[in-house]
Amino acid sequence: MSSKPALSSFFGMRGPFKAPRGSAKKPPQVVQTLAGTPRMNAVLQPQQEFSVQFTGHAVQPNRDQAFFTAIEELRYQVYCEECGFLEARDYPNRRETDEHDTNSAHFAALNLREDLVGYVRLVFPDALQSFPFQTHCVSILDNVILPPPAQSAEISRLMVHKNYRRRLGERPPAGFSSAEPQESRANDQRNPSPQIMLTLYREMYVYSVNNDIRYWYAAMERSLARILTRMNFGFQQIGPFTDYYGPVAPYVADLRVLEYQLSQRDPALLAWMRAPLAQS
Repeated sequence: MSSKPALSSFFGMRGPFKAPRGSAKKPPQVVQTLAGTPRMNAVLQPQQEFSVQFTGHAVQPNRDQAFFTAIEELRYQVYCEECGFLEARDYPNRRETDEHDTNSAHFAALNLREDLVGYVRLVFPDALQSFPFQTHCVSILDNVILPPPAQSAEISRLMVHKNYRRRLGERPPAGFSSAEPQESRANDQRNPSPQIMLTLYREMYVYSVNNDIRYWYAAMERSLARILTRMNFGFQQIGPFTDYYGPVAPYVADLRVLEYQLSQRDPALLAWMRAPLAQS
């Protein structure tokens, strides 16, 4: 097992970035879900706002170049400077990119000042119909049948600005905690990290519904998987733990199951997740 710190404990960026106005991508029209699968027949109107301090945006690297440069700088600090997973000398411009960026959908969370505070991407299958996690998580549990690659995407590079995580020296899984962030307490609600994460998950969900993506892969720590389960974002472990940017295991989520779980256990959250679909 690697002695490096777990990736989910580190989120950061050198400074706030002002997003260009009009940079958000309007989602395409809603598509029907797969025949024969359970679906929500109507988009419920949300009665509760789960992220009052943050907004989500789809980012197109070729169009939103300045915006994506800031995202690359965030990734450099997390992966090279804070975690040491990648060699800083390989990125002399202090911007982390990889071969999957051109085959991904990118999402960002902004605060009310339009500062970049979070990022995530969905990676699509490559020409061999495989995903990045399969390079490192090579074993699959018995009786696991992987879903069709064309209906799947991998959650990757999930991170939150360092000003919005726990106090220095404390290590929450994926930014979820009850502690107060040091530098943002005057401007945002106590412990805003869950709001940022929900904002990013909603962006991924809306994009997935609009683009006929039903399954999400994620390589994550056990602690994060438990937290997501408590939030009714149920991921199923499909392989053993391995060292892939820290001790992680591969998981998969079926969005139809996620919708059903939320409809039964937290319908207000489901309504909030689906609200942008009514505006498409």
